[in-house]
Amino acid sequence: MNSQARHSTALVLIFAVLSLAACGQPEQSTPVAVVTDEAAFARLAGTEAFTAIISGTRVGQMEVQHGDVTEVGYEYRNNGRGPSVEEVIEFTDEGVPRSWRITGATTFGNIIDEQFEVQGGTANWTDTTGTSASDMAEANLYVAQESSPYALWVYARLLLAAEDNTLAVLPAGELKLEAIDTLDVTDSGGASMAVTTYALSGIDLNPSYFALDEAGMLFASMNERFALVRTGFEQEEQRLRDLAAEYATRRFESIQENVTLVFDKPVRINNVRVFDPDSLSLTDPVSVLVEDNQIVSMDDVVETADADEILIDGAGGTLVAGMFEMHAHAGQGSALLNIAAGVTSFRDMGNNNAVLDDLINKIESGRLVGPRIHRSGFIEGRSPFNSNSGILVATQEEALDAVRWYADQGDFHQIKIYNSMNPEWVPAMVTEAHARGMRVAGHVPAFSNADAMIAAGYDELTHINQVMLGWVLAPDEDTRTLLRLTAMKRFPAIDINSDAVQQTISSMAERGMGVDPTLAIHENLMLSRNGEVAPGMVDYIDHMPVGIQRNARTARSEIASPEDDIAYRAGFAKILETVREMRDQGVIIIPGTDLGGSFSYHRELELYQEVGMTAAEVLKMATLDMATYLGEGDRLGSIAPGKLADFFLIPGDPTADLKAIKTISMVIKDGNVYFPSDIYPEFGIRPFTPAPTIVSGAEGGLVQSVSAINLRGTHPM
Repeated sequence: MNSQARHSTALVLIFAVLSLAACGQPEQSTPVAVVTDEAAFARLAGTEAFTAIISGTRVGQMEVQHGDVTEVGYEYRNNGRGPSVEEVIEFTDEGVPRSWRITGATTFGNIIDEQFEVQGGTANWTDTTGTSASDMAEANLYVAQESSPYALWVYARLLLAAEDNTLAVLPAGELKLEAIDTLDVTDSGGASMAVTTYALSGIDLNPSYFALDEAGMLFASMNERFALVRTGFEQEEQRLRDLAAEYATRRFESIQENVTLVFDKPVRINNVRVFDPDSLSLTDPVSVLVEDNQIVSMDDVVETADADEILIDGAGGTLVAGMFEMHAHAGQGSALLNIAAGVTSFRDMGNNNAVLDDLINKIESGRLVGPRIHRSGFIEGRSPFNSNSGILVATQEEALDAVRWYADQGDFHQIKIYNSMNPEWVPAMVTEAHARGMRVAGHVPAFSNADAMIAAGYDELTHINQVMLGWVLAPDEDTRTLLRLTAMKRFPAIDINSDAVQQTISSMAERGMGVDPTLAIHENLMLSRNGEVAPGMVDYIDHMPVGIQRNARTARSEIASPEDDIAYRAGFAKILETVREMRDQGVIIIPGTDLGGSFSYHRELELYQEVGMTAAEVLKMATLDMATYLGEGDRLGSIAPGKLADFFLIPGDPTADLKAIKTISMVIKDGNVYFPSDIYPEFGIRPFTPAPTIVSGAEGGLVQSVSAINLRGTHPM
């Protein structure tokens, strides 16, 4: 091990299987984990088994066999897809991987063939970015790119022995381990044992949460939707997911205390031009006065500060209303980053209903900072390929009951129908939803096509490939599998002027329908290549943590041949041609990413310029058009007296260059002020532009300690 790992201190607890120390059990304080200098790693023997669970449904497993080497098999399937990973790890006597081979396939089919090996004093590895080598003098722990969750244990036992539980790692960066809590867990037979939960951070945007038992062996890996838990302890899955959600919330609360500015005086943003979506232009320089959560007035530029106001210098920049990410699957991890990106409203397109309830409550109460959320009621048919979100149904009556349940809740503006739904049930579902005042959006169910869903009464079709697959697939081809992605290689053969294509598009236009193309995710799936920075990430990748930079050079789909490469590239060009034709005929274009928003949302908007929209038209679509689409145009979507204070400031002119939206210097939402230059370093991101200057008034008007008050919450919908 390197010198950092050897400078450990006192022994707290000896592992039963390893002689590495784990955490003790202090009464109320955070556990501490340290070991003696003499600690060594015994070779392991035997097997371990884990169950993968999504929202209470078992979807896969991980099996581990220890011997001369450790072999790991990991696989799960949700929504007709998922990773398949095989690993072989050989450890040194110090517990460091000497060699690590990872093979299999990623969730969307990219082939995994990753190799790490130490030869002499040199580490050599091959991953999707290419082949690299490094002297091991500064770091000897390799962070695998496509490993199973068992890698968490590989890292943790070394980090527990390291000074400050921190290690420099390969290919770059460092990992840090923090113990969080010790708790008792119970197996299916009623036996209990103690485990300790940890956060692993350093090279990604957010920590990974997991648990080790008293012997220092992996017990579980978890987030708010997914848990991989030791077999026999599946009943702890919900509790573990709840803990992961709570740990993330506490982290974000801590960040928010450092980055949220709450003023008890009116705030004036001076010397700015305002984007007017009605005229598609910028106003002359003005000052905008905000009090509490409302825009009070738009006035001339002021020369001197009013003692009763906070004055912020806009320096000639542009104010744009908060944007709408219309294809979100909302989670805590992306909430604050979307605010920093100027995305102040989400339309959630499918979720674990209880998880989303919790997130919305936290945002509306002010405990978490995040976009306001408009909900879609996700309904999926039961099948071997179903997604495990929302409500699963096995009969038409159950499907209608699901529609009624969502309508009864009062906060779902639409239902979303998914892949495994029986298409014969859809007309009745649409009729029920419309009768209850809800819209209908969704995928095209397997063994059907867009024309049938249009005839059934859909208001909106989700994902452009879902429309186009009907033009290239045979009726018996099953889109519940990865075929709905791999068949996009057939798109180049589509003739936009053919009767079939024109019939679909004209029918959508005649009915005033919308399409949610999700261009950014299609670009990501079709144009990403191993070893090359994904096209949508080129402009910002150098600002990101090393783990994100590495993964940006990874293909999402399997590109098995030069012919595949050509077909996918031509297929994406056909997607753009199709969306252009839809827009030209009057189909409503709805911008959303299905990638978490934030930086991906900026890319989504840029891509609409490639279908014929000007930068100003794109901004109008992202703001006022979507506010109006969701029935929020009277209070959101533009900057005017009486509307909510919901906007962002950028130094440049986004109507001249849409890329200016990547350099946001300030966001106001719910009356609170955020500087992205304060937020981004908390996630390991290098800021894009400095914060504006607070000219005067902050000395007596800033409530800096937001821990002493509740952040102003959103207005419940």
